[in-house]
Amino acid sequence: MRELLLGLRLLLGSGRGNRVRFLLMAGGSAVGVCCLAMVLAIPGILAAQDGRKAARSADCCAGDRPSGVSADEAPLELSLTDPYGSRPMTRVFHAPGAFAIAPPPGLSELPAPGEVFVSPQLHEELRKEPGLAQLVPGRERGIIGAQGLAHPDELYAYIGVPRQQLQSGNPVTFYGWTYANDETVEPSTLDIVRFTLSGVVLLPLIVYLSVCARLSAAARARRLAALRLVGLSKKGVQRVNAAETVAAALLGAVLGLGVYAVANQLISRVGLPGFRWYPSDGSLSLTATFVCLIGCPALAWFAGAVGARKAAANPLAVRRSAVEKPPAKWGLLPLLPGLGIVAGYCVAGATGHAPRDTSLSSILMPLAAVLVGVGLVLSLPILSRILSRAIARTSRSLPLGLAMRRNEVEPGGALRVATGLVLLVYAASLAQGVLIELDQVSKNTSPVQSYTLSLDGVTQDRQRAFEAVTGVRGHGMEARSWRDREAEFPPTINAVIATCSQLRGMVPDIGRCTDGRPFRVVNPHETYDEESKPGASFPFHLRNDRGERRVIAVQVPTQQVAFGDEPGLSALSSGDVVVPPSFMPDGFRPEGASLTLVSSSAPGTVRAVLDGIGGVDPTASVMTPGVVVTALQQITVVKTILGMGMVLGLVIGVAAYVVAATDRAVERRPQVTALSLLGARPRTLRAVQVAQVVLPLAVGLVLAVVAGKAAESSYLVTGGGEVFWDGAGLPLLVASALGVVVVAALGALPLVGRRIDPELIRRD
Repeated sequence: MRELLLGLRLLLGSGRGNRVRFLLMAGGSAVGVCCLAMVLAIPGILAAQDGRKAARSADCCAGDRPSGVSADEAPLELSLTDPYGSRPMTRVFHAPGAFAIAPPPGLSELPAPGEVFVSPQLHEELRKEPGLAQLVPGRERGIIGAQGLAHPDELYAYIGVPRQQLQSGNPVTFYGWTYANDETVEPSTLDIVRFTLSGVVLLPLIVYLSVCARLSAAARARRLAALRLVGLSKKGVQRVNAAETVAAALLGAVLGLGVYAVANQLISRVGLPGFRWYPSDGSLSLTATFVCLIGCPALAWFAGAVGARKAAANPLAVRRSAVEKPPAKWGLLPLLPGLGIVAGYCVAGATGHAPRDTSLSSILMPLAAVLVGVGLVLSLPILSRILSRAIARTSRSLPLGLAMRRNEVEPGGALRVATGLVLLVYAASLAQGVLIELDQVSKNTSPVQSYTLSLDGVTQDRQRAFEAVTGVRGHGMEARSWRDREAEFPPTINAVIATCSQLRGMVPDIGRCTDGRPFRVVNPHETYDEESKPGASFPFHLRNDRGERRVIAVQVPTQQVAFGDEPGLSALSSGDVVVPPSFMPDGFRPEGASLTLVSSSAPGTVRAVLDGIGGVDPTASVMTPGVVVTALQQITVVKTILGMGMVLGLVIGVAAYVVAATDRAVERRPQVTALSLLGARPRTLRAVQVAQVVLPLAVGLVLAVVAGKAAESSYLVTGGGEVFWDGAGLPLLVASALGVVVVAALGALPLVGRRIDPELIRRD
């Protein structure tokens, strides 16, 4: 306890410079803890959104209805999710039943037929886009509360309809599930995000907090050595040092949490691209708060203990500024196996033997990324010392020789100055690999977009209205022949009912066909349906709007027409039979048939077609192959989170460099003063300072770019995508690295003071 009190007395009574250093340590820790809190808050934000999704999910249970009332008399609901641009829009159609149920979260009551409850964002969209009202028919009854929405920007609506209009709905007696079946981010994807954020933010953050905890390390070590020489024990020296570092880190942690609370209120209201949350969702959990309040001081204590170990063990060497021991070669140990694994995967991808999502790759790839990252940190002093010694032996330049000799005797300075930015560049390459893989998943390369609707319960007039929607360039019906369910493997064929012009609207590169005659379609790049043999006959069951039934036989024709690979009609495959509409009896169509519409894939056209379909029948369930809007939304959220991580990593990396470079320059003022008294010019001293900073930083950045691109390629090789080698981001990465070197060089120039103070060479 006495040593702790002594440390606090030294902190408060050892001069203005020491107090300024304490405030800088606390401020630096506050920035780091604020960034850490932002990263730790992301899982809580996603969990809160998924919790509200689960709470509004409808279900049916026999015990929740009044006695004597059957489940068939329960209220009905139908939930539809459609793409609105790149965002999902969910519409829940509700039809009342024989008994009332409690409303879902966010509503005071359920909508009656003709009434609508909408989210605030959908309310704004309805004002901007009047055509959207076709999808949300009815009088706006109110706004859905925050308890019923996943996030403030969600497009959500509860629409009341008559019961006879919702025959395809599901009975519902209560709301609330224990889990969400449509997570904001899937667990497997969330694991990738966590791993990437660990590399982009947490690794540079550990380095940054360690740098802040060791501000003025040389001056503090000499002071601790003096205490050791006057009789203080080794453990006492450690406690005196811990009093200052832990106090600064604890104060910084409290300030950082306060800064995060303010930042959460501001950012949650402004929002990030594609990702918004309510301020309460961003509140830190008790566990995350303890991590910030305990983890940061614990890291500061550990970093301070490592720095004070030499002063406690050999105080005379510290007081006399003895030459440091060269870094041990074992620092290269993590880098070599990490690069070996990465290189192995790169060779496997280049030779066409890429592993496809194996359990071994899921372990080796993260392990390799961690080993390379740790290896870059530990090997930087070793490589900097070796290179500095080689340059100093061969160089005839005085500034370069002085700089290299200084880096040779003090290689640990390179670690503090360059590590943050080196890790940032390395992590940026890994994050780019994740973004490339996500881009492969989300990219829509098809020139056309198809829409599939079931025709069960759809009248002929409504079908014609669907076909006439503005933006539709082709349409056709698809049906499967009747199948004998008692047979084990009954033969069936697929038939497409369309004219040649309608078919060309969906598949422009189809061959020459004749209207009024059936034919087979053949794709030379697909496997032909063996059951579709010319001359074979297959029955099709038909029905009209009045419920009358008929059966016709379709014989597989000998005439065939080739078509290409351009995406169009999703059910069109090699061996299908195209039947002209004139072959169908008037008013009849196949049972179980579906209607496929095709339009351009331009976002505006897709939006117009969906609006038109909603205008014909708002409750129509539309499938849009190739556009999984919930997946697109998830990818947008992941990209935003990774982008936020990159920004935080950049802030941390730059802050770590500024703090370390400034602190190192201040510690070297006695040496700079001595050189000035010996006659060194200011230009020479500035050149020495720039060379000291630029060389280890340049070495580390070259290693980070090379290792990062190799790790990125190995990640893409193990990801199962089509892109292994991506050079699009390399120029930006190299330009950023060069920019960092230039900024570091310019930032080192003012660190050599113009005023010579001889007191610096004799003052303790």
